[in-house]
Amino acid sequence: MAAEASGAQDPSIPGCGESPGMKDRTLNSPSATQVSGEMDKPLISRRLVDSDGSLAETPSEAPKVGILGSGDFARSLVTRLVGSGFSVVVGSRNPKRTAGLFPSAAQVTFQAEAVDSPDVIFVAMFREHYSSLCGLSDQLAGKILVDVSNPTEQEHLQHRESNAEYLASLFPTCTVVKAFNVISAWTLQSGPRDGNRQVPICSDHPEAKRAVSEMVQAMGFMPVDMGSLVSAREVEAMPLRLLPGWKVPALLALGLFIFFYVYNFVRDVLQPYVRDGKSKFYKLPVSVVNTTLPCVAYVLLSLVYLPGVLAAALQLRRGTKYRRFPDWLDHWLQHRKQIGLLSFFCAALHALYSFCLPLGRVNRYEVVNLAIKQVLANKSHLWIEEEVWRMEIYLSLGVLALGTLSLLAVTSLPSIANSLNWREFSFVQSTLGFVALVLSTLHTLTYGWTRAFEDSHYKFYLPPTFTLTLLVPCVVILAKGLFLLPYFRRKLSRIRRGWEKDGGVKFTLTMDHTLAQKTSHV
Repeated sequence: MAAEASGAQDPSIPGCGESPGMKDRTLNSPSATQVSGEMDKPLISRRLVDSDGSLAETPSEAPKVGILGSGDFARSLVTRLVGSGFSVVVGSRNPKRTAGLFPSAAQVTFQAEAVDSPDVIFVAMFREHYSSLCGLSDQLAGKILVDVSNPTEQEHLQHRESNAEYLASLFPTCTVVKAFNVISAWTLQSGPRDGNRQVPICSDHPEAKRAVSEMVQAMGFMPVDMGSLVSAREVEAMPLRLLPGWKVPALLALGLFIFFYVYNFVRDVLQPYVRDGKSKFYKLPVSVVNTTLPCVAYVLLSLVYLPGVLAAALQLRRGTKYRRFPDWLDHWLQHRKQIGLLSFFCAALHALYSFCLPLGRVNRYEVVNLAIKQVLANKSHLWIEEEVWRMEIYLSLGVLALGTLSLLAVTSLPSIANSLNWREFSFVQSTLGFVALVLSTLHTLTYGWTRAFEDSHYKFYLPPTFTLTLLVPCVVILAKGLFLLPYFRRKLSRIRRGWEKDGGVKFTLTMDHTLAQKTSHV
């Protein structure tokens, strides 16, 4: 059946025959090459009014671009192209019906007329409708076809070749370029500042890639060269991945949560029930969760800085920085941002749960029971100076730790991180991050106080939970302190500036420690 496809559709626009093959597109490629440049051109989305289909006056030298398709993505693409100074011709099966959906500066006509003059034509339709363009093969000969489609997950597994490769096989006389499939219709409408700016591009023809890359830059995005057209299958798989960089950190956080939750359940709920017959299962929804969350947050925060310590120790042992880290350590270093954000998430939940504790019935009953006991014991004044000071210090350190951790989380946002230079970003993430770890350690120690040395707190011979959480953070803090000693600090600085223990690069580090402090740290 030869019918015009509705084009890639944005899931935020209802009632348009949405297909799962054209969902919101995002890109998370650590190897991507970034190109600078800001998009300062105003959008013309306010001009999406009724159009008679005629081409508004545009400069004669404006490059002309053709678009085949009239769906949501095609309309957003036209808006961005017109706002970037291009002359756009839209090919539609029914131009009179669809003309009012496009900006008045765009010409909406039949497909055969739309492909006559432009050298670059965007194919904004689904794979199953490519064959409907075979009647235009003679007119399309020698032109650049930009495939913007995405397969569904089922289609991606079903077909061995990508959509772009399939399009190239149907039109061997054309040059096919894969691009814009990771950009959503919403991002095109609202501008690249509100979404991912990277646009992966692949093609077998360098000149075609260069031409499309220039268009990408003119539209305010950053082109990323992904190689030949055979890479199109990998590019089309990018929108199908759900948070690929978060899988391992999320599983790590979930594993830690399950471990500490079960551990706290055994100590705080199961032990009183088995030993004294007291039912404390009411603690499961709030109390046990609130005891578990800070443990997870604290350990995750220490795991953010542990790989840096291991990397430094490895460089000291090898005496060079020119040998690759093991794969597991390299991946660990790359996931530090996600681990840190999950740590902040758990710490924030812990703060919210702590605020909710006084609102529960359990706390009210405990206050009443304590008052009754005080009356029965004929005590008019209950005040333990040590406990008062401990709780005041404990709460103050917790607020400071959460505030510092919040600052780390905010500076992890791309919009904030891009406004900082390297020294500012390194100071916040490295120095203040270590301060947050120290504050969290003091917060934990103040909470534990002398409980680690009291037999009554070893339930089922299990030590208090906070003693387990202190293991990794204390190792990180001690190692950091060790690396601050003059011998290790100077040796690390020399290694990170190119010195090798058994190599030909030998030099004496200047006595000016200011220069050493500016050396970037792992």
